[in-house]
Amino acid sequence: MNWLETLRTSFEAIRAHRLRSGLTMLGILIGIAAVILTVGLGQGAQAQVASAINSLGTNLLVVSPGSATTSTGVRGGSGSATTLTVHDATALAAPGVAPDIAGVAPTTTRSTSLAAGATTWTTSVVGTTPPWLRVRAKTLDQGRFLTEADETGEAAVVVLGPTTASELFGSTNAVGRTVTIGSTPFTVIGVLASAGTSSALNEDDQAVVPISTAADRLTGGANRTSVQAIYLEATTPDTLSAAYQEANQELLVLHHLASAASADFTINSQQSLLNTASSVSRTLTLLLGGVAAISLLVGGIGVMNIMLVSVTERIREIGLRKAVGASPVAIRRQFMVEASVLGLAGGLLGALLGIAGALVLPHLIAIPITISPVAALVAILTAIAIGLVFGVYPAGRAARLAPIDALRSE
Repeated sequence: MNWLETLRTSFEAIRAHRLRSGLTMLGILIGIAAVILTVGLGQGAQAQVASAINSLGTNLLVVSPGSATTSTGVRGGSGSATTLTVHDATALAAPGVAPDIAGVAPTTTRSTSLAAGATTWTTSVVGTTPPWLRVRAKTLDQGRFLTEADETGEAAVVVLGPTTASELFGSTNAVGRTVTIGSTPFTVIGVLASAGTSSALNEDDQAVVPISTAADRLTGGANRTSVQAIYLEATTPDTLSAAYQEANQELLVLHHLASAASADFTINSQQSLLNTASSVSRTLTLLLGGVAAISLLVGGIGVMNIMLVSVTERIREIGLRKAVGASPVAIRRQFMVEASVLGLAGGLLGALLGIAGALVLPHLIAIPITISPVAALVAILTAIAIGLVFGVYPAGRAARLAPIDALRSE
């Protein structure tokens, strides 16, 4: 029996038992679709996290203050101290101090109520300097951003995020309007372009004012020169490490610290945040993929059971073929081909279902799903392999049947 005859006989056997063959493929189909969707969800989550981190700014380093300890000995978390100041940011921005740092933007942030007439809205008010727009990779939708003159003159001007502007002024152009922050009226000079939201932060809901204005008119007190973070932009992605070293060394000198072990600040790179988030996403993807792979195992066992039933039902046919000269190799090949065809059909249908789910589900759950051609191909090959592996025993059993025993079987 040649290969063409083997294929024809296998397809006829599968077609003769459509319902049983369909149920056999169903297990593999569900498993393949689950694997493709799981991998797609994992890759989509990684892409979403990367996009959220990249939206913070390009080539970004974030300097945060260390932890504070109260007079009673209670230690706060990282960022609770007031060890970073505007002076630190000014020193880092000075020419020649850190040649691999292209921009420096100190920030202070506090949640404050804004009022526009009878409308109020509570949002994050960010005090910063003009380089913030470039360092944080933001763009303007309307108006202009802060200038050095605004910073030097402690101008009462504000740039609103698009969500903040919408909540306060609706669809009306916000530029030129007045909002009250605390008890001080501010003139709106610009509106930021939408940057999107994440699970932790709405980048579109904020109000940006000059850091000098925030210190004197909103914060006040002894800590008015303290900042909660300093954003640093490296000149290129390749100089990010050099910028890190330069900033670290300069801050150690400014804070009169002898070694990095005693540093009262921390510097986090964009890449370290991305690596951590991606590592978590990959772990979850592997975990969910393992769970989905269990259904493939169940599907493989289903293939083996169906092939064993097929061998039992076709004992007389096997005996007749052997009696007219069919070799054990030909009998084994026929059943292996049947199992492979079931695996291939289930794999292809599962891949189509997985791709369809990847196209439809994002509209229902608002989570991106990345379609991976490699994952789809591997899934289909895995389905064929499952058919082959779990078809070995039934095929071998059929090949070992003695012709005389098979022919006299009822």
